[in-house]
Amino acid sequence: MNRREVLVDVDGGPLEGFLTLPEDATSLVLFAHGSGSSRFSPRNNRVAEQLNDAGFGTLLFDLLTAREHRVDEATREFRFDIPLLSGRLAAALDWAAEESATEGLRCGLFGSSTGAAAALIAAAERPQRVGAVVSRGGRPDLAGDALPQVRAPTLLVVGGDDTHVIQLNREAAARMRVGPELELVSGASHLFEEPGTLDRVVGLAIDWFRRHLR
Repeated sequence: MNRREVLVDVDGGPLEGFLTLPEDATSLVLFAHGSGSSRFSPRNNRVAEQLNDAGFGTLLFDLLTAREHRVDEATREFRFDIPLLSGRLAAALDWAAEESATEGLRCGLFGSSTGAAAALIAAAERPQRVGAVVSRGGRPDLAGDALPQVRAPTLLVVGGDDTHVIQLNREAAARMRVGPELELVSGASHLFEEPGTLDRVVGLAIDWFRRHLR
């Protein structure tokens, strides 16, 4: 297992990240974290570790530069800027396509909360580079007019007790031309903090990426 720190070059400055590549990896999953989170998100790191164990490469990276993150902690002005976040994710896809270690890998996207909207917009903008999308407790509705343009197979995973977000996911799914699958995890709230619920998400994600990235 090869894990190293990387800098993803984007407009505005470099974004810090962790690139992990199991031996003989054939695909790479890029993470788009939720509002106010970072590459250190414990939940996304847990998901990434299990994806690594299943043979997938992962890229966990900050969607904001260090300066933007400091500003956002005080003002929260960037965490809901979906066009900015999706542009950063698209730039990371371009970066992965040009890096020698990842250029031949098929890419999937794993988005959480507002990061799910960024993932869907990036998938619509980079259809040749994104083979699958998984949303965990996401807000795909925030992808707006990009939803009908998404061609990548999409899995929407929502906590069974997260009633408001379930409805938002159903409304977003109805706007997508390539129909996504919606999975409800029984007994789970928005953050999947209940015992066993996050492991259920990981299992669903691994199955989805195996089906569509290999």
